[in-house]
Amino acid sequence: MSLRVGVIGAGRIGKLHAENLVYRVPEAEVLAIADVNKAAAEECAQRLKVPTATGRYQDIIENPAIEAVLICSSTDTHSQIIEESAAAGKHIFCEKPIDSDLKRIEHALKAVEKAGVKLQIGFNRRFDPNFRHVREQVAAGKIGEPAILRITSRDPAPPPIEYVKVSGGIFLDMTIHDFDMARYLIGSEVVEVYAVGGVTVDPAIGAAGDVDTVVITLKFANGVIGTIDNCRRAVYGYDQRIEVFGSAGCLVAANNTPHNVTLSDGDAVINAKPLYFFLERYTESFVEEMRQFIAAVTQNKPLPVTGRDGLIPVIMGLAAKKSLSEGRPVKLSEIS
Repeated sequence: MSLRVGVIGAGRIGKLHAENLVYRVPEAEVLAIADVNKAAAEECAQRLKVPTATGRYQDIIENPAIEAVLICSSTDTHSQIIEESAAAGKHIFCEKPIDSDLKRIEHALKAVEKAGVKLQIGFNRRFDPNFRHVREQVAAGKIGEPAILRITSRDPAPPPIEYVKVSGGIFLDMTIHDFDMARYLIGSEVVEVYAVGGVTVDPAIGAAGDVDTVVITLKFANGVIGTIDNCRRAVYGYDQRIEVFGSAGCLVAANNTPHNVTLSDGDAVINAKPLYFFLERYTESFVEEMRQFIAAVTQNKPLPVTGRDGLIPVIMGLAAKKSLSEGRPVKLSEIS
C-alpha cells in the first residue's frame, strides 16, 4: 500500500517534493496540496493531478485519510505546523530549519515524541551519492583518522533582498546545510565555532543586517578541525566541494558538471562549469530523501535525519552568529 501524503507549501521546494512523489516515488500518493496562495496550490495540484488544493494547511492536518505531511511552508510556520501535525497523529517531513528559536524547536520535538510519530528534517545533501560515499569511506577508516575537514558552498547569485530580511541570516539559511554536513561526514559533534564575515556581494544585504561572505572554523569533539566557506555569489555556478584529510589519505568530492568533456586546443583547456543551482545539483538527492522518508514510515525503519539532527545545526548557527557579532570563538555549550 502507498502512504497517503499532504504537501503544505506550493513554493519552489514544495512543488519539487510533490513532483518527485507523484512521478518518482510510487510508494506515496499525494492527496492534497495547501498554500496560503491558494492559486499556487491549485496550479500545482492541477498539473500533478492531485485531487485537492486548499488555501488552509489545517485542511490537510484535519483530513483523516492523510497519514503524513510535508511541511514546505515559510520557516516561521514550521514549528507550529509540526506541533499541530503531531497532535493529529501525522508523520512529518519538515524542511530546514525547524525554527530559529531553540525553545520552539524543543517544544515541537517534545510534541512529536509525545505523539509517537516520525519526524524527518530536510537536509537533502546527506542523500547525495558523492557525499554519502565520502561518509562511508571515512567511517570505514579508508583515510585513517580524520584530521581536517573543508567544505566550500557558494551560491551562483544572492537571493532577493526581501528573502534575506526574513531568512534568519546566512548561518541559519545557507550555512545550516554545511553545519549538518560537517556532523554527518565526521561522525562527531562540533564543540566550538569561530566565524568571520563581511559584505562583498551586495551592500543591501549588509543594510538588512546580514553578511554575504563567511568563513567558519569548527572544532570537533574528536579533535578534527574544520572550515566552511560560504558566499552568496559565485559567477561560475553552484560551488559545492568537500575534502576530508586524514592520517592515511584524503577524500575529495568535486563539483558536478553538465558533462565530463574537456576541450583542449591551442588557446586553452576548457571544462564545463558546475551545475547552476541546487535544483540541478541535488536532483537525485531530493528523490532519495523522499524515498527514505516514505520507507521509514511504511516499513517502520529508523529515520535517516532526525529531529535532533534538525536542532543541532541551529545551535551551531546561533553560535556562529554570536561569534561573528562578538569577534571570538563560541562554544556550543554557551548556546544550548
